[in-house]
Amino acid sequence: MPVNESTAPPADDTRWQLIDRVMQRLDRRPDALIETLHAAQDAFGYLDSTTLAHIASRLRLPPAKVFGVVTFYNHFRLKPKGEHTLAVCTGTACHLKGNDKMLAWLRDRYHLAPGDTSPDNRLSLVEVRCVGACALAPVFLPDGALVGKKSFGEATAIIEEWLGDAP
Repeated sequence: MPVNESTAPPADDTRWQLIDRVMQRLDRRPDALIETLHAAQDAFGYLDSTTLAHIASRLRLPPAKVFGVVTFYNHFRLKPKGEHTLAVCTGTACHLKGNDKMLAWLRDRYHLAPGDTSPDNRLSLVEVRCVGACALAPVFLPDGALVGKKSFGEATAIIEEWLGDAP
């Protein structure tokens, strides 16, 4: 099946060449979808509609199936990731120790819900169910660094300083 012109990527972009090599190595079989999606997300940082349409066309899959796989697995992103990522643990211990208040504060102060990236692309917010550090609850991870046993005020001050918003 030829590539639809509307889904044909720029020929001089090496990221697309890498994705096409992955599909070619796997004989453009439909079961190459997840590996191809991983390669595309590694190359671009997220999966936009052009990328999904191209992959669907090249693997001869319905676009709805490709979109369904991307939205089923929480590893795949449909939006660009922010400059910084804040993961907030919502496991039982962290929830009981106040991380629900932190999520509400982030929603009110930065207009962010889990899975969102700020309009200025500075911050992506991720909700994680458990990071395995319950003894340190409440736990959050600014750019992957584990921070725990902080009061609500201490935690929000760290986030404001980290984002350059300290009063």
